[in-house]
Amino acid sequence: MICQECNERPATLHFTKVVNGEKTEVHLCEHCAQDKGDQFMFDSSPGFSVNNLLAGLLNISPAFKQAKTSEVPQQEVLQCEKCKMTFQQFVKVGRFGCSHCYETFKSQLDPILKRVHSGNVEHHGKVPERMGGAIHIKKKILELRTDLQNSIENEEFEKAAEIRDEIRSLEKEVKKEGGDEQ
Repeated sequence: MICQECNERPATLHFTKVVNGEKTEVHLCEHCAQDKGDQFMFDSSPGFSVNNLLAGLLNISPAFKQAKTSEVPQQEVLQCEKCKMTFQQFVKVGRFGCSHCYETFKSQLDPILKRVHSGNVEHHGKVPERMGGAIHIKKKILELRTDLQNSIENEEFEKAAEIRDEIRSLEKEVKKEGGDEQ
């Protein structure tokens, strides 16, 4: 499909807008999409910004931004040491300036990531089902060890014993699979 703006390059951005059952589609190349600055205007209706969409999904509304900035004194603006980006700039732009920003703004990101990822803030990666037999079992063991520790701290010793037994049986299974591969 060719870009509807320049009629030269292939369209890589496809935007569909439905208002009162009326569907409008726009197909733009990367260059024309950048020229429009993430704003797509249709029939003189208000613009749509991808950054505004993400901010809405992450509950970063203007009121949220004002509350955050009023809580933190102006002299304590957190800024990335490498690229000099501030968290307010990240909220406005929608992406970080460098990889170091993730560590710099970790305290602000954790609540957002917990909301988006159902409470998970650590990435453990994915392994295809058919290829990861022992890997899946080892991940399960790590999860169970965390549950075991929580059960012990909460003095739920019967539950802890059940979890311990399950860990032992899974560890035997891992040893058995490891022995078959050698």
